[in-house]
Amino acid sequence: MATGYRSIACVCVAVMAMFAATTVFGHGDVQPQAVDTTGLEPLGDEWLLENPYSGNERAIEIGGVGYSQNCARCHGIDAQSGGLAPDLRDIEPGAEGDEWYIDLTKNGYMQNGVEKMPAFDGILSQEAMWAIRAWLETKQ
Repeated sequence: MATGYRSIACVCVAVMAMFAATTVFGHGDVQPQAVDTTGLEPLGDEWLLENPYSGNERAIEIGGVGYSQNCARCHGIDAQSGGLAPDLRDIEPGAEGDEWYIDLTKNGYMQNGVEKMPAFDGILSQEAMWAIRAWLETKQ
């Protein structure tokens, strides 16, 4: 009889572990989405350190879509973080904030060997990243 209870206990522990793993790893298991930047001036291959699309209405529109598809799941709807990731409304405006933003967006962020933000270089174009930044500027 003890063997039967032990088997049931093992099955229960295994099921609980599966649910825990789903909860822990499920959040970051979403594929980044391409951002259609049609209508924006191409920026070339050299990465800029200041946002060339700041205040550009078309870039802001594209950036809002790009943010919703790629950033909102961690940084919150309308850039209002729920605590999982930094609130992007707090990024410093202007060139200093631009440089910080593009570095983290391109290269991602690791803390204590754990990826906290994926690198988007090679996934999102420079145009898409700067369009998202232009949209974020409207939320500050």
